[in-house]
Amino acid sequence: MDDKSKKFLYEYLNNNAPTGFEYTGQRTWLDYINPYVDTYITDTYGSVAAVVNPEAKYKVVIEAHADEISWFVKYITDDGYMYVARNGGSDHQIAPSMRVHFHTKKGIVNGVFGWPAIHVRKDKEDAPSLKNIHLDVGASSKDEVHEMGIHIGTVVTFEAELTELNNKYYTGRALDNRMGGFVIAEVARRLYENKVKLPFGLYVVNAVQEEIGLRGAEMMAHRIAPDVAIVTDVCHDTYSPMYDKKVSGDTKAGLGPVLSYAPAVQNNLRDMIIDVAESKKIPFQRMALSRATGTDTDAFAYSRDGVASALISLPLKYMHTTVETAAKVDVENVINLIYETVCKIENGQDFRYIK
Repeated sequence: MDDKSKKFLYEYLNNNAPTGFEYTGQRTWLDYINPYVDTYITDTYGSVAAVVNPEAKYKVVIEAHADEISWFVKYITDDGYMYVARNGGSDHQIAPSMRVHFHTKKGIVNGVFGWPAIHVRKDKEDAPSLKNIHLDVGASSKDEVHEMGIHIGTVVTFEAELTELNNKYYTGRALDNRMGGFVIAEVARRLYENKVKLPFGLYVVNAVQEEIGLRGAEMMAHRIAPDVAIVTDVCHDTYSPMYDKKVSGDTKAGLGPVLSYAPAVQNNLRDMIIDVAESKKIPFQRMALSRATGTDTDAFAYSRDGVASALISLPLKYMHTTVETAAKVDVENVINLIYETVCKIENGQDFRYIK
């Protein structure tokens, strides 16, 4: 990774872009990728597609989602404390003692999730829940909270910047899935710098609102009407403590991208990706899913008349926490695998099972 890529990675990962409020992160992403594409499109809710060969009839999507889990202020007490509602899959059990950012029209306001001392709690009776975790901005009244620009519906994110562990891992919040946004931007950059002339239209999509039901991907799939979609998201490193491999599968950070088997994954497309990985000596792992992948793959696969779709996942430790952790080597190999796959796809390639 060169200095330009690393600078973008840190700027993009450290940006706050909660579900429904992704636009600042989208601006950072678009500013980086724009020199490497021909044009871009946006939609009403903030999804962005950077496009190469926009006039081409055959369309290939590579996609990630831009949003991160967060909180909404739901109730403000008379003495200035606040209670919250989830925005996405936020975990109430990790909230106590966390620093947070309130996103207001006046700018960022610092706060904390307060929590009583261990010697005054009653074990199970006082376990963290949405009924008792609370926010504190140092205000002594509801009016003072309002004067700071905070109101019901103000969005709140954890304060946790990207760092590295042992020079082998990235760790921080929102690697799910802004690391995917970084990956697809790097693919576009490499195609441009390597002067690859694609015979089809490439749509590099950074979609919003995945964490609440794949909403941004649904809108972009309908608008673009692609022929092929390769989605990248995260999956669990099941070797970290407290996982049951019989339930969660056998995937580990550092051993390569994870390719999924699921009804939404088009087998011919996935098998082509496997062929690419094997021919280019890119390590990969396999994962079996059930009725749905739970990712934007589902939105693309079942859009319109059906889109040949596949999922390439980045193994991640500690998903939906402030210390999400991914191996550097996996990030590089996800970039390599998507890049090499895009270079392999033929114009008009027909992935149907029966022709």
